[in-house]
Amino acid sequence: MNNRNRYYYLLTGIVAIGLSAYLFIFPNFETTQFDAETIENISKGVTTTSPGAENSDQINEELTNSENIDIAKENPSTVNKFLENSTADKNIDGYSVYLLIGSDERSADSSASRGYVEGARADVIILGLIGEDSDTNHLISIPRDVLISNPCTKEVARINSTFIKNDCGNKAENLAASINNLTGIKINHFASFNFEGFEQIIDSFNGVEICVDKTQREGFSFELQKGCQTVNGSTALNWVVSRNTEVLVGEKVLDDNGNDQSEWITMSGVSDLSRNQRQQYIILQLLNEVKDFSSLNELTLFIKALEDTFVIDENLTLNKAVNLLWSFRGVDLDSIKQHSLPVENYELTDGRQVLIMTENFSEFAASVGILDN
Repeated sequence: MNNRNRYYYLLTGIVAIGLSAYLFIFPNFETTQFDAETIENISKGVTTTSPGAENSDQINEELTNSENIDIAKENPSTVNKFLENSTADKNIDGYSVYLLIGSDERSADSSASRGYVEGARADVIILGLIGEDSDTNHLISIPRDVLISNPCTKEVARINSTFIKNDCGNKAENLAASINNLTGIKINHFASFNFEGFEQIIDSFNGVEICVDKTQREGFSFELQKGCQTVNGSTALNWVVSRNTEVLVGEKVLDDNGNDQSEWITMSGVSDLSRNQRQQYIILQLLNEVKDFSSLNELTLFIKALEDTFVIDENLTLNKAVNLLWSFRGVDLDSIKQHSLPVENYELTDGRQVLIMTENFSEFAASVGILDN
């Protein structure tokens, strides 16, 4: 074999190895459009659609219609409470903003204890604000049941129901427009995952540590012992989304057959706000795990998990995502300020429970250091 052929085969081999390594290490994320102009047009009401004919997806249309609020059926004296604080007075700048969306979409492979449902709404809505000219970072949870005026349809609805594709824009664009109106915050990038993806992400870390001050459970979906324990993705998911958490009274008692005869009572104060706190807790725990990456194999396992679980906007490149995660290795996670919206519970005439803003977000943001006066 002459030298020219040797070099040819050597070059071909190097290219093949490099291509294989790239395809293996770097994920093929599913991406979707996330257009700033489209979001702004939805926010301003430039782009609208009629509620009855907005979706090509019949399931999503039915979900959206079921989330709309019939104002005519409510007490006129309380109607103004629905929306008086639901539009921000000021725009908030100075941050790079990332929207994390956890969808309640499930497949047959999702945690069996959560059950299977059709369609998809935003069950987790969290904003990550990273200071552009400072070391100030914030996590803001937006309860899924907070009422807003849907900027696309003009209907009063829960904010999670605006995570839907229609004639105004796609799912993420519609939700981003609703969040912009509510908070005055423009979102730069987003990533979304479903229940199954949530479990896979945690399992890729070989679990996540959860610490609780009381032994607690929800049916057969999870049981956490008082103190700290490392749990798998299924248990973590069930804890995060639990609405019917119970706590153990006294010591645990088992009969001769190993059946639980202990006394359990409903945990007080479990609501969308406590769910938000659990969501933020898990996110910070996962960010803390990034500090432990010490090998290419660990990083590869993590990235391969992300490949199957996340949908990201078309402008969020791999380099941006990796650099963002890597930057948190040097961040004191205790310094990240955590917030939930100022809301109160309200029961509609038909018995549905919703949340109403008690303070304009601009005032709230100024009081907690997000917005400089």
